Amino acid sequence: MRPNALEAVVGLPSPSGFSIWWNGGSILGLLLASQILTGLFLSMHYTADMTNTFASVIHIIQDIPGGWVFRNLHANGASLFFVFLYLHIGRGLYYQSYITQPRTWMVGVTIYFISMGTAFVGYVLPWGQMSFWGATVITNLISAVPYIGMAAVEWVWGGFSVGQSTLNRFFSLHFLMPFLVAGLSLLHLLFLHNKGSTNPLGETHHVSKIPFHPYFTWKDLVGFLVVFGGFVALGFFYPFILGDPENYNEASSMVTPVHIQPEWYFLFAYAILRCIPNKLGGVIALVLSIAVLYFLPLGVSEKVTPSSFTMFYQWMFWGLVSSFIILTWLGACPIEEPYITLAVPMTILYFGFYFILVAMPGLWAKIIS
Repeated sequence: MRPNALEAVVGLPSPSGFSIWWNGGSILGLLLASQILTGLFLSMHYTADMTNTFASVIHIIQDIPGGWVFRNLHANGASLFFVFLYLHIGRGLYYQSYITQPRTWMVGVTIYFISMGTAFVGYVLPWGQMSFWGATVITNLISAVPYIGMAAVEWVWGGFSVGQSTLNRFFSLHFLMPFLVAGLSLLHLLFLHNKGSTNPLGETHHVSKIPFHPYFTWKDLVGFLVVFGGFVALGFFYPFILGDPENYNEASSMVTPVHIQPEWYFLFAYAILRCIPNKLGGVIALVLSIAVLYFLPLGVSEKVTPSSFTMFYQWMFWGLVSSFIILTWLGACPIEEPYITLAVPMTILYFGFYFILVAMPGLWAKIIS
């Protein structure tokens, strides 16, 4: 008799050397489910109408029983989702999962792309000052595309500026795209279980394996409780710490904010965009700052030495992390000196580390040999 799907999952042979960094995937699944559920509740009371949108958000917070809880959890849940998404990607980079599981990695990067798109269109929906002007600035980047740029921008806007049609489209996309993320997550898990999970040594062939349940289900449950505690603390006690104060003013096309910036999880790419004087070049660099992850599995056919034992690879990894953090800080700084000039070498280092990982896969092996 063939085991059912539940038995296949709970009895899945898993490496005994899983560390806490392997909890990220299950936590991301929990946060995605939370975002879908809270978003579904908010959509029942949200009004995608330019004249009433901002008021509908205030109505949810002040008049709907428990509405402020769902709104705070949904807004801060997006930040927590990206925290663990970056940790999950960082774990995959450190242990070189893109080599042992290229298909799983490719689907994961696609999830990352769609998640960023979902977060962007969702940031527009409250219709605050930063929402409106952030949408105006970011969608205007499409105009850098030769020949069809302006026509494409007007098609996205549904007119000649960000307006009612734009809001309707972004609301529809924000409602549907999380379900696409959920579907791709299932495909991500399918590829993962087909090849088998890696361990801290970066291998998929293990001498010792143990059933997933009860060992790792309890470990995941502990991770859920820790994240839930942080989630509640953020949503109940510090609900506005990650938001921009400018977004608590209703959108006005007549008043431009002094400093326009996206949410914190976009800031590294925003800093890269700002430091390049050419508009088309900046847009290309912006896209490549994320799309470069697609090229990592192409660099090597097999791993020579585990990254955890390779000092040169660790230098590359921590250099990449440092440049990412500095670029995130620079993206939040005003568009003035010395921040623009400082972003240039950081951008070069950011892409330089990726270039070494992709184009020179045997370099660290030669250095340690």
